[in-house]
Amino acid sequence: MKRITVFIVYFFCLHYCGYSQDRFIVQNAKQSDKVKFQLINNLIIIPVEINGVNLSFLLDSGVTKPILFNFLNVSDSLKIESTETFYLRGLGEDEHILAQRSTGNVFKIGDAVKLDQDMYAIYDANLNLAPKLGVPVHGIIGFDLLKDLVIEVNYSRSFLKLYNPDNYKYKRCRKCEIFHLEFYNNKPYINGVVELNERSIPVKLLIDTGGSDALWLFEDETKGINAGANYFHDFLGHGLGGSVYGKRSKVEALHLKNFTLKKPNVAYPDSLFIMHAKNHKERSGSVSGNILKRFNIILDYRNATISLKKNGSFNHDFNYNNSGIELAHDGYKFVKQTKDILYNQSGNDEESISQGLNILYRTDVKMVLKPVYTIVELRKNSPAERIGLKLNDVVVSINGKVTHHYKLQKLMEMFYDDPGKNIRLKVERNGIPLTFSFNLENPLKK
Repeated sequence: MKRITVFIVYFFCLHYCGYSQDRFIVQNAKQSDKVKFQLINNLIIIPVEINGVNLSFLLDSGVTKPILFNFLNVSDSLKIESTETFYLRGLGEDEHILAQRSTGNVFKIGDAVKLDQDMYAIYDANLNLAPKLGVPVHGIIGFDLLKDLVIEVNYSRSFLKLYNPDNYKYKRCRKCEIFHLEFYNNKPYINGVVELNERSIPVKLLIDTGGSDALWLFEDETKGINAGANYFHDFLGHGLGGSVYGKRSKVEALHLKNFTLKKPNVAYPDSLFIMHAKNHKERSGSVSGNILKRFNIILDYRNATISLKKNGSFNHDFNYNNSGIELAHDGYKFVKQTKDILYNQSGNDEESISQGLNILYRTDVKMVLKPVYTIVELRKNSPAERIGLKLNDVVVSINGKVTHHYKLQKLMEMFYDDPGKNIRLKVERNGIPLTFSFNLENPLKK
């Protein structure tokens, strides 16, 4: 009996005694681990295990505590208990959003484990990111992971490399630029320079892996930051507080030390939607996924540094949605699938078939679930709006391609094609089939 007790204690310690209660630690002999991620619309979606349940989270350097989107009652399977009620604030019109705080959760990302992680569960169905991205997203994680580990973000090959900081060794990299990070409310900031309105303007930018745009700037006449005359109004995205709208344009260049990104897209969010984001008076805006994905990155919060190295996406053009349409995954529908199967009465051997003996065809019919894609945003005065498309139109095909055969990201790429390209849409509106045709247009004024 004593030997069994000793074995149980040894087994328990082998699996848990090395784990820290209050921080993430990579638990393997190498003290590092590789974690594959999905890059969807310039956003990093990583696998996260919480209390033994496998989920998908957005890696967002702009948030402090993990947030669970609990509108589907995921917490029931996680066996968590809410201990306190809080109100969280974020981008958007709404001032706050109700959340339940939970403590004592076990988080596991690859071989990195934390035994006592607190998080916030939000029950607002409007914060469901899955329809906008076309893949399941159960929550957001940021600072609590990034502060504990050195993390290499390999955008070009879609993986993270997680390291325990005490065992991380920097390799010499002559093509890298290393920046000092400044932190405000546990969020990382980097200094750069934008060329705008024939001026070079120093800017302090939040590093925002949770944003899909390239660059956000806050209009400020004292700094010379404004959209000028060449812009268009647009939907910019969803924040914790709701939808965000503003102006879109371009800047001549963004300089990050010796790296120069030419004519990147820029968004100027309306001040109404970003009032609390401007609490950091020195902040000029954000640098987000459409710029960050052009580098492979090393984030080292302990030493307050970020290392950037250009990858194969660096010189890709910055394009806009030239249709004005935003699609979202809007559930599923049953679609009839047929398949002709070749067979013969005397046997299925190759010789009988090749000689044409008693060959028959059988048509198998089955009903399968396929995704539905709906227009959820329609830019005012865009070619799609002018031709008569409307919100909630269900898009059945684009240029002859049946939409349910494609992922959302692949469909949206068609709207970023060159101005002048013809787009033919078949839609259903209240069950009635309709056909539309229009040409893509550059939304910026000539």
